[in-house]
Amino acid sequence: MRKPVIVGNWKMNKTPSQAKELLNAIKEKELDSEVEAGVCVPAIDLTLASEILEGTNIKFGGQNMYFEEEGAFTGEISPLMLNDIKANYVILGHSERRDIFGECDKLINKKVLSAFAHDLTPILCCGESLEEREANKQEEKVKSQITADLKDVSEDLVEKMIIAYEPIWAIGTGKTASADDAEAMCAYIRNLVADLYTKETAEKVRIQYGGSVKPANVKELMAKENIDGALVGGASLKADDFAALVNHRK
Repeated sequence: MRKPVIVGNWKMNKTPSQAKELLNAIKEKELDSEVEAGVCVPAIDLTLASEILEGTNIKFGGQNMYFEEEGAFTGEISPLMLNDIKANYVILGHSERRDIFGECDKLINKKVLSAFAHDLTPILCCGESLEEREANKQEEKVKSQITADLKDVSEDLVEKMIIAYEPIWAIGTGKTASADDAEAMCAYIRNLVADLYTKETAEKVRIQYGGSVKPANVKELMAKENIDGALVGGASLKADDFAALVNHRK
């Protein structure tokens, strides 16, 4: 059985002093131990997350990384840096990285391979724009992303990763895909992984939905067969809301 996984993506929010306050508040919450909980914080807050969350069941990770270990790559963070602070995850291929910063699937694939090589769990994001959804091209878009991003990734590694389906039109807009639409796309992704690898591998991959997930809609989403968790933006910036998401089964 796949363990549910709720991960907060803080995006470009929370200064170190603000992050310290929020991390300590989250740390004090009673969270469902049967649900994997984590936060992906800005690079400047990573060391704080490592220190404050040490000894808890709450995992943490980066929001991005470069694929090289070190070198003349100003402004980037490396997998070795994430390793050194014992990070668990790294978000890769988020639509904001793709659309705003021009990251292509070839680059994202290198990052996925590097994350695995350094024992980091990639949270690989995929999803379509509103125009693509309205043209009924959401499956075509997601298939092209997943196929390219998983190039040369072995079966034993794929089953350890997390895939986050995030329709771009639902991120930070207040719009949410219906639970049925989200389930349909997550089921499609699982079948796609089965086609690329095996059905057994696909059954082990955890697939999150992301896009304006909040305490009010998390139960309905998490009740779906192929939705194993959520990658959460705004609702992860308040300790009470984040705890409510993790504790959705109570």
